[in-house]
Amino acid sequence: MWLYADMPKHYAAERIVYRIIVNIAARTLTLFKQGSWYKSFPVAVGKPSTPTPRGIFRIKNKAINPGGPFGARWLGLTAPGGSYGIHGTNNPSSIGKAVSNGCIRMFNTDVIEVSDLVPIGTVVEII
Repeated sequence: MWLYADMPKHYAAERIVYRIIVNIAARTLTLFKQGSWYKSFPVAVGKPSTPTPRGIFRIKNKAINPGGPFGARWLGLTAPGGSYGIHGTNNPSSIGKAVSNGCIRMFNTDVIEVSDLVPIGTVVEII
């Protein structure tokens, strides 16, 4: 489902190439390109006390080498109630677990690949 109605005017429909779906239960991030499956990646998600928010959001900002526990890339999300994002990690053994403060963690090589492909404004659905 594409959400053109809530799209800011500067996001032209023809620019929408990618969409991301994060499945919390499966602990996967799936990248779709032009509506078709492109690639899936293992992720870490929020622990029970700080769960990953569910809903449909957009990537609002990006950073290269944000430092600290955020690994090689940061993709900030429009999720309300906190500062949530998709990011790398300095703790690769956490991937596949529910251990974060609500963010989606990826292996650094994977988050670099995703970050290089998806633009700001990309839809991220967390289910």
